[in-house]
Amino acid sequence: MKNLDAGPKNLKEAVMRPVDFEQLVRSMGDAVMVTDAEGAIVVWNAGAQRIFGFSEAEALGQSLDIIIPDRQRGRHWEGYARTMATGITRYGSSLLRVPALHKDGRTLSIAFTVALVTGPDGALDGIAAVVRDETPRFQEERALRKRLAELEAQLAAAGATE
Repeated sequence: MKNLDAGPKNLKEAVMRPVDFEQLVRSMGDAVMVTDAEGAIVVWNAGAQRIFGFSEAEALGQSLDIIIPDRQRGRHWEGYARTMATGITRYGSSLLRVPALHKDGRTLSIAFTVALVTGPDGALDGIAAVVRDETPRFQEERALRKRLAELEAQLAAAGATE
Protein backbone atom coordinates (compact mmCIF):
# COMPACT_ATOMS: atom_id res chain seq x y z
CA MET A 1 0.00 0.00 0.00
CA LYS A 2 1.32 3.43 -0.94
CA ASN A 3 2.33 5.72 1.93
CA LEU A 4 0.08 8.74 1.51
CA ASP A 5 2.01 10.63 4.21
CA ALA A 6 4.96 10.89 1.79
CA GLY A 7 3.03 13.30 -0.43
CA PRO A 8 2.85 17.09 -0.21
CA LYS A 9 1.40 18.44 3.03
CA ASN A 10 -0.26 21.47 1.46
CA LEU A 11 -0.91 23.23 -1.82
CA LYS A 12 2.23 25.38 -1.59
CA GLU A 13 4.40 22.29 -1.14
CA ALA A 14 2.66 20.58 -4.07
CA VAL A 15 3.18 23.59 -6.34
CA MET A 16 6.85 23.83 -5.38
CA ARG A 17 7.56 20.30 -6.61
CA PRO A 18 9.07 20.39 -10.08
CA VAL A 19 7.13 18.67 -12.85
CA ASP A 20 8.94 17.33 -15.87
CA PHE A 21 6.58 18.74 -18.50
CA GLU A 22 8.61 17.34 -21.39
CA GLN A 23 8.22 13.83 -19.98
CA LEU A 24 4.52 14.50 -19.31
CA VAL A 25 3.88 15.56 -22.92
CA ARG A 26 5.91 12.65 -24.29
CA SER A 27 3.97 10.07 -22.29
CA MET A 28 0.40 11.36 -22.78
CA GLY A 29 -1.92 9.05 -24.70
CA ASP A 30 -3.66 11.99 -26.34
CA ALA A 31 -1.95 13.92 -29.10
CA VAL A 32 -0.13 17.02 -27.92
CA MET A 33 0.85 19.47 -30.64
CA VAL A 34 2.29 22.96 -30.44
CA THR A 35 2.54 25.30 -33.41
CA ASP A 36 4.41 28.58 -33.75
CA ALA A 37 2.84 31.91 -34.73
CA GLU A 38 2.82 30.91 -38.42
CA GLY A 39 1.27 27.50 -37.80
CA ALA A 40 4.40 25.36 -38.16
CA ILE A 41 4.51 22.32 -35.87
CA VAL A 42 7.16 22.65 -33.14
CA VAL A 43 5.97 19.90 -30.72
CA TRP A 44 4.53 16.53 -31.79
CA ASN A 45 4.26 13.73 -29.24
CA ALA A 46 3.85 9.96 -29.60
CA GLY A 47 0.08 10.33 -29.22
CA ALA A 48 0.04 12.59 -32.28
CA GLN A 49 2.06 10.02 -34.20
CA ARG A 50 -0.36 7.24 -33.18
CA ILE A 51 -3.45 9.26 -34.15
CA PHE A 52 -2.22 10.94 -37.35
CA GLY A 53 0.47 8.51 -38.57
CA PHE A 54 3.26 11.07 -39.03
CA SER A 55 6.45 10.55 -37.05
CA GLU A 56 7.85 13.43 -35.05
CA ALA A 57 10.61 13.87 -37.65
CA GLU A 58 8.01 14.04 -40.45
CA ALA A 59 5.76 16.51 -38.62
CA LEU A 60 8.18 18.98 -37.03
CA GLY A 61 8.49 22.14 -39.10
CA GLN A 62 5.49 21.23 -41.27
CA SER A 63 2.29 23.21 -41.55
CA LEU A 64 -0.82 21.89 -39.83
CA ASP A 65 -2.10 21.40 -43.38
CA ILE A 66 -0.70 17.86 -43.15
CA ILE A 67 -3.70 16.96 -40.94
CA ILE A 68 -6.35 19.48 -42.11
CA PRO A 69 -8.70 18.39 -44.91
CA ASP A 70 -8.65 20.74 -47.94
CA ARG A 71 -12.22 21.93 -47.41
CA GLN A 72 -11.49 23.01 -43.80
CA ARG A 73 -8.21 24.83 -44.42
CA GLY A 74 -9.60 28.28 -45.21
CA ARG A 75 -11.77 28.35 -42.12
CA HIS A 76 -8.98 26.93 -39.95
CA TRP A 77 -6.40 29.50 -41.04
CA GLU A 78 -8.87 32.39 -40.66
CA GLY A 79 -9.48 31.33 -37.07
CA TYR A 80 -5.78 30.74 -36.43
CA ALA A 81 -4.84 34.21 -37.72
CA ARG A 82 -7.65 35.82 -35.68
CA THR A 83 -6.48 34.03 -32.52
CA MET A 84 -2.85 35.01 -33.09
CA ALA A 85 -3.89 38.65 -33.69
CA THR A 86 -6.27 38.95 -30.73
CA GLY A 87 -4.92 36.45 -28.22
CA ILE A 88 -8.48 35.19 -27.76
CA THR A 89 -9.88 31.72 -28.36
CA ARG A 90 -13.08 30.08 -27.24
CA TYR A 91 -11.55 26.63 -27.56
CA GLY A 92 -9.50 26.80 -24.38
CA SER A 93 -12.45 25.46 -22.44
CA SER A 94 -14.85 24.39 -25.20
CA LEU A 95 -14.21 21.16 -27.04
CA LEU A 96 -13.89 21.56 -30.79
CA ARG A 97 -14.87 18.57 -32.95
CA VAL A 98 -13.61 18.57 -36.54
CA PRO A 99 -12.52 16.20 -39.31
CA ALA A 100 -8.81 15.59 -39.76
CA LEU A 101 -6.52 13.60 -42.02
CA HIS A 102 -4.35 10.59 -41.28
CA LYS A 103 -1.07 10.19 -43.14
CA ASP A 104 -2.60 7.34 -45.15
CA GLY A 105 -5.35 9.68 -46.41
CA ARG A 106 -8.28 8.41 -44.36
CA THR A 107 -10.51 10.88 -42.58
CA LEU A 108 -10.53 11.02 -38.80
CA SER A 109 -12.95 12.65 -36.38
CA ILE A 110 -11.02 14.48 -33.68
CA ALA A 111 -11.89 16.55 -30.63
CA PHE A 112 -9.51 19.02 -29.02
CA THR A 113 -8.95 22.01 -26.79
CA VAL A 114 -6.23 24.60 -27.21
CA ALA A 115 -4.00 26.73 -25.02
CA LEU A 116 -2.30 29.93 -26.06
CA VAL A 117 1.49 29.81 -25.74
CA THR A 118 3.25 33.01 -24.72
CA GLY A 119 6.91 33.87 -24.63
CA PRO A 120 8.88 35.43 -21.77
CA ASP A 121 7.75 38.89 -22.90
CA GLY A 122 4.09 37.84 -22.69
CA ALA A 123 3.61 38.01 -26.47
CA LEU A 124 1.64 35.22 -28.10
CA ASP A 125 4.11 32.76 -29.65
CA GLY A 126 1.85 29.92 -30.75
CA ILE A 127 -0.94 27.54 -29.93
CA ALA A 128 -0.91 24.18 -28.16
CA ALA A 129 -3.60 21.55 -28.69
CA VAL A 130 -4.53 18.37 -26.87
CA VAL A 131 -6.29 16.10 -29.37
CA ARG A 132 -8.26 12.89 -29.04
CA ASP A 133 -9.32 10.58 -31.88
CA GLU A 134 -13.10 10.20 -31.70
CA THR A 135 -13.50 8.37 -35.01
CA PRO A 136 -15.01 5.16 -33.53
CA ARG A 137 -17.51 7.14 -31.43
CA PHE A 138 -18.45 9.32 -34.41
CA GLN A 139 -18.99 6.28 -36.65
CA GLU A 140 -21.14 4.60 -33.99
CA GLU A 141 -23.28 7.73 -33.56
CA ARG A 142 -23.72 8.01 -37.34
CA ALA A 143 -24.83 4.36 -37.57
CA LEU A 144 -27.31 4.91 -34.70
CA ARG A 145 -28.74 8.04 -36.37
CA LYS A 146 -29.12 6.11 -39.65
CA ARG A 147 -30.88 3.22 -37.89
CA LEU A 148 -33.20 5.64 -36.05
CA ALA A 149 -34.14 7.32 -39.34
CA GLU A 150 -34.88 3.91 -40.89
CA LEU A 151 -37.11 2.91 -37.97
CA GLU A 152 -38.93 6.25 -38.04
CA ALA A 153 -39.54 5.80 -41.79
CA GLN A 154 -40.91 2.30 -41.16
CA LEU A 155 -43.23 3.63 -38.46
CA ALA A 156 -44.42 6.42 -40.72
CA ALA A 157 -45.04 3.98 -43.56
CA ALA A 158 -46.93 1.60 -41.24
CA GLY A 159 -49.04 4.49 -39.96
CA ALA A 160 -49.88 5.59 -43.50
CA THR A 161 -51.20 2.12 -44.44
CA GLU A 162 -53.59 1.81 -41.49
